[in-house]
Amino acid sequence: MTQPHADPQATLRARADGLAAPLPALLAQAEHLANSVLPGAHGRRRAGTGDEFWQYRPATASDWGARIDWRRSGRSDTHFVRETEWQAAQAVNLWVDQSQAMGFSGHKSRATKADRAKLLALALAVLLLKGGERVGLMPDMPPRAGRAQLDPLAAGLLGDGGGEDYGSPPLSVLPAHSRTVFLSDFLGDPAGLQAAVGRAADQGVRGALVQVLDPAEEEFPYRGRSIFTSMGGGLRHETLRAADLRARYRDRLAERKDMLAGLARATGWHMLTHHTDQPAGLALMWLWQQLDARRAV
Repeated sequence: MTQPHADPQATLRARADGLAAPLPALLAQAEHLANSVLPGAHGRRRAGTGDEFWQYRPATASDWGARIDWRRSGRSDTHFVRETEWQAAQAVNLWVDQSQAMGFSGHKSRATKADRAKLLALALAVLLLKGGERVGLMPDMPPRAGRAQLDPLAAGLLGDGGGEDYGSPPLSVLPAHSRTVFLSDFLGDPAGLQAAVGRAADQGVRGALVQVLDPAEEEFPYRGRSIFTSMGGGLRHETLRAADLRARYRDRLAERKDMLAGLARATGWHMLTHHTDQPAGLALMWLWQQLDARRAV
């Protein structure tokens, strides 16, 4: 019998529904995490050009007479300047590794590295957008402000990352003096990462590297006969004495962490290793502090 052809529109709609289904859950988790870390996240508390009143401060010899608030100054023997809050929005670009390796979890009770990285990225976006910043997602979503940016960000994070075993940030042209956050396990060939961070630094871009690892990748708890395969199936190694590999594996992992820390130091970036059994709020707070500290740069 001839089978009827599937309706292309129905097939496309079903695929779209399947992709969209996780969006509300991811957004809810991200907003809950953001609110638990910084309830009532505020804007940029820094003096500058803008309309929103921030504070009065005593006038100095460098202040123009037009800047003095004479009504406030008339109530004391000191001249005061009325300062407004800084309104220049900062552009922050996020890159989340969606390669096959990020799908690893050492235990069914733990989130995969990819899930944790996506949650951190979207929760950080929630905080930044609440603060009036512009947030984008590399490689092709430019930074924009406003809550309407959250849905495209979430959709981009839930998209298909391709079939590569390991990922590298794209060599993108970024807005000068913007900020960038890369989230990955950084266990693949480091050349792509080094090139991306170096190019960003040459453009005056500063940022942070967040290495997301499963505890099993730190502890290497394997012993006896073991077969190790990459998440994409491209690599395979069998051994009868897995425990004999532990020391060499840990040395290689320590070398990789040292390389990441050195790359961050050389380019003015910051680096954090975060494990999926740790509270996500710890990494989110660290990220918020690093980006917040750079606002005065």
